Amino acid sequence: MRSVGKRLLQWLPALVVFVLGIAAWQWIFSPLAGKFLLPRPSRIAQSFWDNHHVLLAAGWFTFKEAFFGFLIGSGMAILTAIAFARWRRVGDALMPYAVAASAIPIIAFAPITNAWFGALNPRSKWAIAAVLCYFPVLVNSLRGLTSVRPEAIELMRSYAAGQTDIFRFVRIPAALPYIFTGLKVATVLSLIGAVVGDYFGGSTLALGVQIENSISLFDFPLGWAAIVVASVFGILFYIGVSLIERAVLRQMPST
Repeated sequence: MRSVGKRLLQWLPALVVFVLGIAAWQWIFSPLAGKFLLPRPSRIAQSFWDNHHVLLAAGWFTFKEAFFGFLIGSGMAILTAIAFARWRRVGDALMPYAVAASAIPIIAFAPITNAWFGALNPRSKWAIAAVLCYFPVLVNSLRGLTSVRPEAIELMRSYAAGQTDIFRFVRIPAALPYIFTGLKVATVLSLIGAVVGDYFGGSTLALGVQIENSISLFDFPLGWAAIVVASVFGILFYIGVSLIERAVLRQMPST
């Protein structure tokens, strides 16, 4: 009970800010901006309730696109980080290209993936989400793999351990907190990539298409409701990875 009480106290400031923000939006910002451009939260909630079946189905469809892109981008990033940590000169030579690739605006990359895979093909959205996830996971994973104490490496070598054993028992366990930090960042980016990709062509079942159609038809409450659904899926994705992180790190006394 004490732990539950402490957690509630930790979340209390955020909840207070949330309630005050919604109240200010309802009675201050919406009247100032105009109910048409910035509908009240009550209207958004009503629009969500009236269309929740369509919105939740669209959110699930887009979440699957983001999830597969997350798996592809994060998996490739972790493998690349391991290779860069194992062969440092190769990593130093190729890292600038990874930085340059991460600087490409995703809004410019989305039409290219749609041309490669087809606008209606979910793989085009996987590619966009994977590109967004790749760099933050790579950077955090590489930092964790290369931040191991030299004493631990020397101890493993004194037992005649090879590079595989060093990575398995020292580098990867020590890098897990860094890896999960990158993965948590990637959860949000993957959903952003999937939604942005839908703006340049996608299935009518996708959440990004629902948002674009709603705004083009001046149904702003429905558009905002779809945005809220995207945010909720992103938050749940983040929480899911956080729970996995807690379970994994609990089994790693060294971390």
